[in-house]
Amino acid sequence: MKSLVVEASIENLNGVIDFINSELERHNCPPNIQSDINLAAEEIFTNIANYAYQPASGSAAISIAVGKEEAVVRFEDTGKIYNPLEHPKPAMEKPLMERDVGGLGVFLVKKIMDKVDYERIENRNVLVLTKRFGKINASALLGEERKMC
Repeated sequence: MKSLVVEASIENLNGVIDFINSELERHNCPPNIQSDINLAAEEIFTNIANYAYQPASGSAAISIAVGKEEAVVRFEDTGKIYNPLEHPKPAMEKPLMERDVGGLGVFLVKKIMDKVDYERIENRNVLVLTKRFGKINASALLGEERKMC
C-alpha cells in the first residue's frame, strides 16, 4: 500500500489525484475505473479540506492499494468526528431548489464505489473506498473476455 500525507487544503487536491492516478496507471487501470475512483477521491478529499479542521488546519493521509480484483483508497484525518455514511440520502424526488444543501457528493461516492466503510479509530476518521474490477464482455468487439486492471 502506498501512502501520502498532505495538509488538508484544497490546494493539495491535484497532488492527491496525481498520487492516486500514478498508482492506478502503474497497474494499467482503464479510464472508466480511474474516473470513478478520481471522482470519489476528489469528493472525499474536498470534504476533508473544507470541513474536517475548520477553522484550524490539519493533515490528511491517503493510501492506495491496487490488486488484481480491486483498488482500495483509504483516507484518514484527525479532524472533527464525521461519518459520511450517516448523512441522510438527498431528497432526489424534490425539485433542485427545494433540496437541502449538501450530501449529494457523498451519495454519489456511495453509488460509484462498490464499498464504502467508515471507522473512528482512536482520534482518526478513517474512510475506505473500494472499487472492484469486473469482467467486461468485449466479445462483440474483440471476440474474447478481458479482465479490467
